[in-house]
Amino acid sequence: MTGTAAIEAAALGKRFGRRGGWALRDCAFRLPAGRVCAVVGPNGAGKSTLLALTAGLLAPTEGSIAVLGERPGAARERVAYVAQDKPLYTQLTVAETLRMGADLNTDRWDASVAERIVADGDLNPKSGIRSLSGGQRTRVALALALAKRPELLLLDEPMADLDPLARHEMMGLLMAQAAESGTTIVMSSHVVAELENSCDHLLLIGDGRVRLAGDIDDLRDAHALVSAPADAVDLDAHTVVESRTTGRQLTALIRPASPLPAGWQAGPPSLEELVLAYLRNPAAPAAPVKTEETVA
Repeated sequence: MTGTAAIEAAALGKRFGRRGGWALRDCAFRLPAGRVCAVVGPNGAGKSTLLALTAGLLAPTEGSIAVLGERPGAARERVAYVAQDKPLYTQLTVAETLRMGADLNTDRWDASVAERIVADGDLNPKSGIRSLSGGQRTRVALALALAKRPELLLLDEPMADLDPLARHEMMGLLMAQAAESGTTIVMSSHVVAELENSCDHLLLIGDGRVRLAGDIDDLRDAHALVSAPADAVDLDAHTVVESRTTGRQLTALIRPASPLPAGWQAGPPSLEELVLAYLRNPAAPAAPVKTEETVA
């Protein structure tokens, strides 16, 4: 029997307007619960649209998406979403914002979590939201989201306006939340290297389609970064994501179809090498989406 996924999409597509272009098309993936998932891709790839669909703020044009085993709207109480622009009521103070969060989430609210996040940022509860910097507003938005004790936390570029130290602190906070509460975290980001030690699942979107989806360790193991003399390499039997020749040396990222010759230097790519190779080569064949199932 298949276990309940945090998010499961089938032939998912979203188009804006009858004559508008497709922001997402034919997307299929399954994210197991309890994972920390990085959603990466170039600007305009459809990352924000996917998160908004998951949060129930948009309806699919085609296909389906299930969140925690339900329709996105039905699961809304169990989901927290922090949009890229961190919309907050600027006429309120920090304290008033937290009180509003408590009033809207009476059954799930943990005031101690919200107060700790705000205090750790040296924010004055009496300060108006309007007067806060971008990084401070991010902290308040994350306080609202985490104090809700969500089963699924959706974050759209959450660290974009934080300095390096604040990013490190907030990432530590998110990882602690995932470890302590089993919260599934899905975050989009452009800083791929920052995600390698934090995320265990990857969703790579390009041109509105899923290019890679799965456990990061499995994806790295399914690829090989090879290097060998150019005149001694025959890649025809393998799926080539990217290849470059410098002088007499060829370097390539491939999905091997058979054991590699002993003379080749080969090893698994880093997450950044894997992602950048697919982003640089949008015509490269997408990797088969591997679903994970729990057998009862």
